[in-house]
Amino acid sequence: MRGFYIGRFQPFHNGHHRMVEEIAKEVDELVLGIGSAGDSHSPRNPFTAGERVMMVTKSVADFDITTYAVPIEDLDRNSVWVSHVQSMSPAFDVAYSNNPLVIQLFSEAGVEVHQSPMFNRDVLEGTELRDRMRHDENWRDLVPDPVERIIDEVGGIERLQRVSDTDSNGGREDYPSPS
Repeated sequence: MRGFYIGRFQPFHNGHHRMVEEIAKEVDELVLGIGSAGDSHSPRNPFTAGERVMMVTKSVADFDITTYAVPIEDLDRNSVWVSHVQSMSPAFDVAYSNNPLVIQLFSEAGVEVHQSPMFNRDVLEGTELRDRMRHDENWRDLVPDPVERIIDEVGGIERLQRVSDTDSNGGREDYPSPS
């Protein structure tokens, strides 16, 4: 049986890792959807889809389960989101999520959804983790070792701090698109 678990993984942390560990007890294969794949270099989404694919792939390599990391770009039409996800992913039998909207959308589309307990959610939450990274506070213990190495390799802390800088008026600068 193949499962599907989607997250932004900005970055992939020990809560995500623990969720994969639990899912691996129920399925033979797991598709890890890298959500918001087109977003990067912002305070909420500092890492690229490719960097997150590396984080996820290297972090779950020791689990006894075949995994596929698949970037999934956002689609701003919830009514067709599940079919979009299915078109970007290998077929799957069950989806895993604790996000109420994701659960609702998969359920409406007739996809079985399993939830799992949250793990240390007060600390293992993306916003908290990115805040710690931004302010040079302890974050390294909250991510798998491969994620720590990848963040260091790509200059992730410096990037996050730079894209989080504010202008003198207290708001973020509006920078032109790099295109």
